[in-house]
Amino acid sequence: MPNTPSAPAVPSREAPARPATSRLVRSLAVASLAANIGIVVTGGAVRLTASGLGCPEWPLCTPDSLITTPEMGVHGIIEFGNRMLTFVLTAIAFGMLASVWKARSTRPDLVWLSVAALAGIPAQAIIGGITVWTDLNPWVVGLHFIVSMAIISVTVVLVNRARLSPAQLGSTHPPLAGRTLRPVVWAIGVLSAITVVLGVIVTGSGPHAGDHGAARNNLDSDLVTRLHVVPVYLLVFTIAVALYLVYRRNTDHRLKGSLVIFAVVLVAQAIIGYTQHFLHLPVALVALHMLGASAMTAAAANVVYTGLSGQVPGEDSVSVKGAAAGGAAKTAASGNAASRQD
Repeated sequence: MPNTPSAPAVPSREAPARPATSRLVRSLAVASLAANIGIVVTGGAVRLTASGLGCPEWPLCTPDSLITTPEMGVHGIIEFGNRMLTFVLTAIAFGMLASVWKARSTRPDLVWLSVAALAGIPAQAIIGGITVWTDLNPWVVGLHFIVSMAIISVTVVLVNRARLSPAQLGSTHPPLAGRTLRPVVWAIGVLSAITVVLGVIVTGSGPHAGDHGAARNNLDSDLVTRLHVVPVYLLVFTIAVALYLVYRRNTDHRLKGSLVIFAVVLVAQAIIGYTQHFLHLPVALVALHMLGASAMTAAAANVVYTGLSGQVPGEDSVSVKGAAAGGAAKTAASGNAASRQD
């Protein structure tokens, strides 16, 4: 009896392809994202400790001094300390741009994203100066926060693009979100943006103005809070639909993962928001809610990029599974052929 041919091995999951960028570039991209989230939190600390006018002038701290003076006390230290963190952010942004500059002919995407992240810093500095000059006008303070969310979104894309492998750079694939899922992914991005904007308006009507004499936007705080939760409810429904669709179908694990992360952040942020409202806005929870807003913005940007881009870092689990299934089918066919020969 002839020997039965050995069955071909089922393809195993290969190690993900190495990214096309250096570890330094990838690390600086992550550092840029973390630093932009961090400065939102420290900026919140300035407002929540009523230190918004700790340095009553800009760009100087006082009419006669670039730095804080002992007479200005702890509020001056807090506000000036937050200003100094801008230089840390600038150093990271310049380092990021310098690290990708040599590859500007082959990776213009990284250069332009780095330039955008860097350009956001002087823009924020100018808005911060206008904030001081207008004695913490709540609409200018809100614009300051929204621009930070835009920069965070840019750095999320930068992190993703920095992790692409050479093969992924050389080709594109259809979006990981199928035709049915794409409008849901867009809805997550749009509703997240609306949620953040309405949250800024709620903040402008609340008690934490950044200084005891700062103006408020004179809107009904309870009404705008109720308006703020409407897109949150819609987001909860939308993410539930998205998760149902991706787990009902053979959707790539990268999109599944981004949606799960967003769902966790959204639920946590909603819980913090409700708790701070019913506890009458304790400072610690308000600060945590600001961190949550930054995390939600980053997670939403990641969902949109992962779902709609044709170049997503990481291994294509669907194709690997397909290869494994094909190998199993070949094994079965080979066995059947050997039985017939016997």
